[in-house]
Amino acid sequence: MEEATWISAIMSNPFAKGLAIGIIFTILVYVRGFLRRRELAQEVSRLRNHLHTKLEIDSSENERRKNELETLKQERDNLRITVQSLNNKPGRKEIRQYYIYQTALDMMFEKAPGFAPAWQITLKEAEKIFDQSERGVVPLLKRLMPTNADKQVEQYEKLSRVSLEESMAK
Repeated sequence: MEEATWISAIMSNPFAKGLAIGIIFTILVYVRGFLRRRELAQEVSRLRNHLHTKLEIDSSENERRKNELETLKQERDNLRITVQSLNNKPGRKEIRQYYIYQTALDMMFEKAPGFAPAWQITLKEAEKIFDQSERGVVPLLKRLMPTNADKQVEQYEKLSRVSLEESMAK
């Protein structure tokens, strides 16, 4: 019984009561903190795994985009080279120039109302001049003796300039 009196004597002391309550409160806070720390550590681990997975996905996506960009650049360069080679073929420059002139004429017809009749008259005169230059002996020889397209274009331009100059002089 002495033990019971000794414990009751300690518990009757207000300092001992406060100390016991403080120790119990500290133990509860420590246990709660320990559980919270473990919970947060699991959350951090889960977030790290999530971040790692996200970075892997982003990395593979970036790599795919980079490869796609390189492929598109290569295709663009190939298409640019193809367009340049097609533009350099004989007759392509003239066709391109024709389309440019046609677009300019369409725009002029819309913008300048008095342009159309003057253009028709000038066009008929130019057609007559070229018809005259094509009826001579030199165009007949050119048709009989084949040459490459570039030389034909040069000779045709020379003849058309000469014919144009002659008609202008008249």
